Amino acid sequence: MSEVDRPSGYWPPQVPTPPKRHPLRLLVVLLVAAVLSTVALGVGRAAWRAASTSPLVSSLRDPSAVSAPWAPSRVPPAAGSSGASSGSTDLSALVAKVAPGLVDINTRMGYQNGEGAGTGIVLSPSGEVLTNNHVISGATSITATDIGNGQTYPVTVVGYDRVHDVAVLQMQGASGLQTASIGDSGAVAVGDEIAAIGNAGGVGGTPSIAAGTVSALDQAITVSDDTTGSSEQFVGLIQVAAEVAPGDSGGPLVNTAGQVIGVDTAGSDGSRFQSGSEGMAIPINDAIAISKQIDTGTGSANVHIGPTGILGIMVHEPAIQTGHGRLRSRYGSKVPGIAVAGVNPGSPGEQAGLAAGDVIVSLDGAAVDSPTTLTSLLTGHHPGDLVRVAWADQSGQQQNAALRLAAGPPS
Repeated sequence: MSEVDRPSGYWPPQVPTPPKRHPLRLLVVLLVAAVLSTVALGVGRAAWRAASTSPLVSSLRDPSAVSAPWAPSRVPPAAGSSGASSGSTDLSALVAKVAPGLVDINTRMGYQNGEGAGTGIVLSPSGEVLTNNHVISGATSITATDIGNGQTYPVTVVGYDRVHDVAVLQMQGASGLQTASIGDSGAVAVGDEIAAIGNAGGVGGTPSIAAGTVSALDQAITVSDDTTGSSEQFVGLIQVAAEVAPGDSGGPLVNTAGQVIGVDTAGSDGSRFQSGSEGMAIPINDAIAISKQIDTGTGSANVHIGPTGILGIMVHEPAIQTGHGRLRSRYGSKVPGIAVAGVNPGSPGEQAGLAAGDVIVSLDGAAVDSPTTLTSLLTGHHPGDLVRVAWADQSGQQQNAALRLAAGPPS
């Protein structure tokens, strides 16, 4: 299937090798429960986007450019072994302390014939990993390489919260892993020295580090979609003056003691989040609370547990515009809903009779007015669940059918 439309204010997972997913997507794929499926939010949304050209980032990519104590900087892995430091903190020592509790996450998007990469935080010796949902969204295959022991493990998705960009993974067959030291984001204050550590650039191996300071708390970012004009807001974030880079997504924001105080999720790249061109992180207290909910198997309107059910269709907005002009039906002069742009062969959507140009108007009786709404309605469903979809065909006639969801990638 084609790729899902993602908000343009975030980076998708870093693509280390071609083919790369392009940051400006044309369609929203309902691979999953509607999925803005590969809705990669955040920094590492990671690098399908080129290196940042913002003054903050470009002028400080060279560690030698750091002229003030604990100024924003990105120290590459090679510098990590040379005693690089910033202010009173030895950055290489900080990387050495934190890195064994991290993993490099690599994904393959079978529907999209693409690859991606990000970072994860090890929560348990048995291989439970915390990361951003956008790092694994749309992935048909996921592996994680533990930095502590160098081994690569196949990964399953325990659950995810698309709205808050949090996912919990399980590394299969892992044991005796070193875990990250979890701090208290409630104790973070503006001006605190911090560092973002992760798989910047998706190159793998020894993580690189970006030093900086906390510039604001409880921040909100608005992510806009170039294609549909829709937007979504994320709140309660930690804003930092640090070079959070593509590939860092899902990695730790740490204090000078090496304790994780946040999960990196967005960075400056000319992105359109309204709070400015600095890095953003999810407070670790919030992320851990969501991970514990996932661990208990408690789903909600935002939290999905286990495998994802898919319709197997692609949609886009505005629904009323098709190759045949404006559709009309008994719903009114214009058909509300979202237009089907394509249907995957053999999918539940095809079996039900959906075709490109149709307009989905409801799911289980609830109105569908956007891809985001459809995704939300399907969040609580799983493969094998029966859902009823109503749509208008290209002649404007109402149709409906029961569809049994198939298994697909996380949304």
